[in-house]
Amino acid sequence: MTAPQDLPEPVVGTPRATSPDLLGGGELPKLLGDCVHCGFCLPTCPTYVLWGEEMDSPRGRIHLMQQHAEGTPLTGPMVEHFDRCLGCMACVTACPSGVQYDRLIELTRAEVEREHPRSARERLVREAIFKLFPYPARLRALRGPLRAYQRTGLDRLVRRSGVLERLSPALAAMERLAPPLGRAQRLPERVAARGDRRATVGMLTGCVQREFFPGVNAATARVLAMEGCDVVIPKQQGCCGALSLHSGRDDEARDFARRTIVAFEAVDVIVVNAAGCGSAMKEYAKLLADDPAWAGRAEALSVKTRDLAEFLAEIGPRAERRPVPATVAYHDACHLAHAQGVRSQPRALLAGIPELVVREIADPELCCGSAGTYNILQPAAAAELGGRKAQNVRATEAELLVAANPGCSMQIATALARQGTHIAVAHTAEVLDASLRGLGAGPLLKRSS
Repeated sequence: MTAPQDLPEPVVGTPRATSPDLLGGGELPKLLGDCVHCGFCLPTCPTYVLWGEEMDSPRGRIHLMQQHAEGTPLTGPMVEHFDRCLGCMACVTACPSGVQYDRLIELTRAEVEREHPRSARERLVREAIFKLFPYPARLRALRGPLRAYQRTGLDRLVRRSGVLERLSPALAAMERLAPPLGRAQRLPERVAARGDRRATVGMLTGCVQREFFPGVNAATARVLAMEGCDVVIPKQQGCCGALSLHSGRDDEARDFARRTIVAFEAVDVIVVNAAGCGSAMKEYAKLLADDPAWAGRAEALSVKTRDLAEFLAEIGPRAERRPVPATVAYHDACHLAHAQGVRSQPRALLAGIPELVVREIADPELCCGSAGTYNILQPAAAAELGGRKAQNVRATEAELLVAANPGCSMQIATALARQGTHIAVAHTAEVLDASLRGLGAGPLLKRSS
């Protein structure tokens, strides 16, 4: 992929009225002043690393946000710079000034969705995404046809023909990213603890995780049970709203958040095994802060949400770890490492498994290009980032890639396949499950990307 041509900067036209309601209730202008434009964010920003374009860096985008807050109308080029942001939050980790770029880009994207008229093609693609992925029942309906499509080999024929690329790069990206589908595993509403009960936890099953990676949820429930937890899996749960929240669809995200709060209000701890979902649920307090009827309930849910690795580290190991003789490369999902600050816990869990060797991937702070819907809406940039990540994974010479987010797993697996490399991919929960059940490395290494 070649670097994009420099885009013209927005021209100041007739300033629009800047209502505080349209600027995050006045929150956006306040946050903008925190950036001192020092540049520490630049080497950690994936799009700046790719293109070296100032307006595709965090501080460049903050400059554009400031222009808009001061009255410059949103223009196509300005919106394109915002759209190119992955929202990976590596800049938040790197920033010495504590700039809340994560909140800035969320507020800005909400503003874009309210104010900027997109083309008919863009609207169609975005509506297709948000009418499908946040709805597990719709994804479940897609499983059968998609599985038949894969089993007949039609997928390989379609990819060789290039017809989808010509029709729609976004559609081609969705088709490429779909993982091989096996039989769906359905979980009961309660999984009993093994031995003395140490805790009762609720478990989020997610949307893509539930329908495309059901083995991860099954492994998560088994691991929690073997560690002495009663696992409650509410039947009425749905999407947590992560995709909507991180795409500027605030009203939609709030609706999903309220439903999730109702589903999990009765449990003391909620365990999440998808990085993006856990990050979103920990943000419910901010999302619903202005809703008097829900603010307190949202805060309570945010406080009791834990990533799986985070929770297991808190309660400590009890079940016996058996050997898993394999070499693994651990991938830091952005919404786990940068958004939630969960880095050491997954590594510690893997290090506690006998005969398992953990290798680090170079440039762990750089996003793999998945970023929620980014690899669909920005397929060219995502493919280049995925290729970089795949090369770094290959350099570890690991037999197994371990990741804690379904989007990352699909993205890196696709990138590895493009490079002709076949490395098995698993979730941290699945590696732990293999160890606690004494299965060894065999079932994990039989997978291929």
